[in-house]
Amino acid sequence: QVQLVESGGGLVHSGDSLRLSCVGSGRTFSYYAMGWFRQAPGKEREFVAAITWNGGRTSYADSVQDRFTISGDNAKNTVYLQMNSLKPEDTAVYYCAAIRYYDSYKERDTRFYDYWGQGTQVTVSS
Repeated sequence: QVQLVESGGGLVHSGDSLRLSCVGSGRTFSYYAMGWFRQAPGKEREFVAAITWNGGRTSYADSVQDRFTISGDNAKNTVYLQMNSLKPEDTAVYYCAAIRYYDSYKERDTRFYDYWGQGTQVTVSS
């Protein structure tokens, strides 16, 4: 079993930065891929970014490309989401998630993720 705990959310102004963290426990993550998703009120949960646990591959939603960076620290079982140039439309609850058996076609689809954190709120004011 895997437990994921996000932190780092908060209330910021447009143009500010935040770094979200997701700490995993319970099992080694060396064979997992990790993703960040977000869900705004009244909307479906959407893909933000993903990373293979060896760091060899990252991918991003078009809406965050060049503003957000996903990274991981194997030794700390932690994945990060650095968010720069935040916009009001980035306001959402952000979730991290883990896939046990990774394939690139799975990374943007919530149905393939096996474990989820509880989420952390990010609010960007204009």
